[in-house]
Amino acid sequence: MEVLGLVGLPALMAISSGRRQVVVGLIDGPVFLGHQNLATASIREIPRMSGGCTRTSSLACRHGTFVAGIFAATRSSSAPAICPDCSLLVRPIFSESVVEREQLPSATPQQLAQALCDCVRAGAWIVNLSSSMAAPSASAQHQLCEALDFAAGKGVLVVAAAGNQGSLGSSAITRHPWVIPVVGYGTDGRLMPQSNLGSSSGKRGVGAPGEGITSIAPDGGSVTLSGTSVAAAVVTASVALLWSLFPHASALEVKSAVVSSPRQRCRNVVAPLLDSWNAYQMLTRVPRGGPVDNT
Repeated sequence: MEVLGLVGLPALMAISSGRRQVVVGLIDGPVFLGHQNLATASIREIPRMSGGCTRTSSLACRHGTFVAGIFAATRSSSAPAICPDCSLLVRPIFSESVVEREQLPSATPQQLAQALCDCVRAGAWIVNLSSSMAAPSASAQHQLCEALDFAAGKGVLVVAAAGNQGSLGSSAITRHPWVIPVVGYGTDGRLMPQSNLGSSSGKRGVGAPGEGITSIAPDGGSVTLSGTSVAAAVVTASVALLWSLFPHASALEVKSAVVSSPRQRCRNVVAPLLDSWNAYQMLTRVPRGGPVDNT
């Protein structure tokens, strides 16, 4: 997929398809586990659900399956399939029973906090978080911050979508210093107008392709979506691929390599595009040694 060249992924994907010990926590909708392009993927759900999706036509199932394809679909599929040999830990948070609408339903801070803690306890190395928050109270946001602190204490990286309201600001998630906020860029390499911006993104976030990304659909076909949740998945999968090559690197070392882009970081609210190849080169210089051979 040519658009992945914007973040230096083709060179990285040419030398690795990931490794099973790197576990990605996906907090999203359920995933259709019967999809033929996920047949060889290492996927489990929390809590365990028979067959994953109960309604393959639901927006929750379609989104969860779409994002799973960005990580773990076979590379011969229509999906980006960035890290197909990594393990995927699916923690469904979106209900399939909600009334269909154009955007995924939001989740409460309590729900997000519980899902994040579940992923950390289940062994995730990285967690992909794409949900917006509904009715956040001060006490509920405190609970979410505690969950993010818990992830940080366990060395579990958290990648979060900035949101698609085209607004300026931040949330309890993107403000947390351990989180990598992700903004969306178009196929032309320019910031997407609907992507939220904020000082947190500008200081320690990254950008990734979020426009017109094609991945797998539960019905066996493909679907094209846009938004910062798509961009966040690209970043999370890139982190998983990097960590697969440097499995002995610490979470802080990987995080520092990902957010330390040679591309200009403006002193405002705009995050630069991820440069995964530069991150790879930075990790090769870590004292513990070079990359591990995945072949």
